[in-house]
Amino acid sequence: MKLLVAEDQSMLRDALCQLLLMEDDVEAVFQAADGEEAVQLLAEQPVDVAILDIEMPRKTGLEVLEWIRAHQELKVIIVTTFKRPGYFKRALASHVDAYVLKDRSANELMATIHNVLSGQKEYSPELVEEVAFAVNPLSAREREILVLVSQGSSNQEIANQLFLSNGTVRNYMTSIFTKLNASNRTDAVRLAREQGFI
Repeated sequence: MKLLVAEDQSMLRDALCQLLLMEDDVEAVFQAADGEEAVQLLAEQPVDVAILDIEMPRKTGLEVLEWIRAHQELKVIIVTTFKRPGYFKRALASHVDAYVLKDRSANELMATIHNVLSGQKEYSPELVEEVAFAVNPLSAREREILVLVSQGSSNQEIANQLFLSNGTVRNYMTSIFTKLNASNRTDAVRLAREQGFI
């Protein structure tokens, strides 16, 4: 089988590739240092399984997964250190084949590769638990306002659109910042997306 490993930490990537190449049924392992490089490689090389880190420069693992689903038929395994419900939900929405934590051995990763190639799905139980028990602290109105913030709307534009006063929108924003422990609007949007709250 042919594999792609996309991981921005070169030492980790090299070690993983070496271990995978020691497996009898692994024919080739292509390496990508970031998401953009992963997409370029996938456009040029036929691959059976893509193993993607989430947080990479230029394109995230989730963006590479979405590109693959739009352009190719292959299995995708996301490996991550982050137990973030928002990331997991986005990966599930793109029909990721496996979503596992990085603290696994090469043998466990090979087992996951064989599982997905046989048509099975695999998700780390810790991640499933995080999503199942993640409670959204934002009210429906706060979510509505934060979505408009994420689209670049100012407080006044939000007030006009939702028939609220500017002061009311400011109060909602203060509440959002408090609930998410966010320092500013950009931070609030990022935190809410990571947790799958918007």
